[in-house]
Amino acid sequence: MVETSHLIWKEESRKEVYRSRVLSVRDTECRSPEGVLRTFTVIDSSDWVIVVPVLELEGKTRFLMVRQWRHGSQELSLEFPGGVVERGETFEAGAARELAEETAYRAGRLSKLGTMSPNPAIMSNRVHFYLAEDLVPLPDQNLDEDEFVDPELVPAEEVLTGMGRPPYIHALTAAALALYVRNEKSPG
Repeated sequence: MVETSHLIWKEESRKEVYRSRVLSVRDTECRSPEGVLRTFTVIDSSDWVIVVPVLELEGKTRFLMVRQWRHGSQELSLEFPGGVVERGETFEAGAARELAEETAYRAGRLSKLGTMSPNPAIMSNRVHFYLAEDLVPLPDQNLDEDEFVDPELVPAEEVLTGMGRPPYIHALTAAALALYVRNEKSPG
């Protein structure tokens, strides 16, 4: 095992400096491995889920994605469905709910692809990725009042070759795609 104790900072105090409905910001005082005290800013938020819904149509793999406006980048994004895990909800239940709400499809089978830190330098939450297969259509989307989302079936090859260029701008969609590709290449 690799020795890492010389890299570990120790938190000594924390103070919330901002709170909104989706996140809070805190200043945390941490002592370096050399004993120096520094202040860092951390964003706290609920964990998220992202779902990679897959359909096989006419012998080709297609992803069920969602197109929506993103306020941070001020542009449209074509991405995998996902969102915040609600209090008391399991990650799998959150993935199933977000898929149904945004796309009007239910997964016959959900499989965990992995978990990552969206930005471990400044964020404390995690994002949990799921593969959704055996999709069953539902009567309608069930969007939040501030959500305007269009579901779209997109050829997998188009997503693979387009990632990193508009409209495939969401970094967490790229992470989900990488986990999907790894899963598809895994034996068994």
